[in-house]
Amino acid sequence: MEKLIIDPTANSPRVVLDPERNYFEFSGESRPENVRKFYLPILEWLENFNAEQAKLGDAERVHGLQSQFNFAYFNSTSAKYILDIFKALSDLNSHGIDIVVHWFYEEDDEDMLEVGTEMSRMSKLPFEYVKVDEQE
Repeated sequence: MEKLIIDPTANSPRVVLDPERNYFEFSGESRPENVRKFYLPILEWLENFNAEQAKLGDAERVHGLQSQFNFAYFNSTSAKYILDIFKALSDLNSHGIDIVVHWFYEEDDEDMLEVGTEMSRMSKLPFEYVKVDEQE
């Protein structure tokens, strides 16, 4: 399956969905003018990827999928779509694909840590929380 890469803008995050490298990344700010229009192709890609993986045998499936979520900020509308991404990852996980979710948050940003905790709980995916220094 072809990888999906979306370059960041001032209002939308960098997105990398690269099944060849077993690597997914979402980083930056997410407050696009039309949130649905931005996230719909990503969710469709994940749906197609999920369907493809479901058809494959265990030896052919992706293993050890690394996903990084390093948002500086996202608005409440984006949060709904980000949760949908986690639900798609949870579906992949239910097909036997090991997924490691790295949730980045700044040391003094307890809100972002709390949101990560809630996303993990609602999607039923375990997160690894990565505290970053503000100077980085």
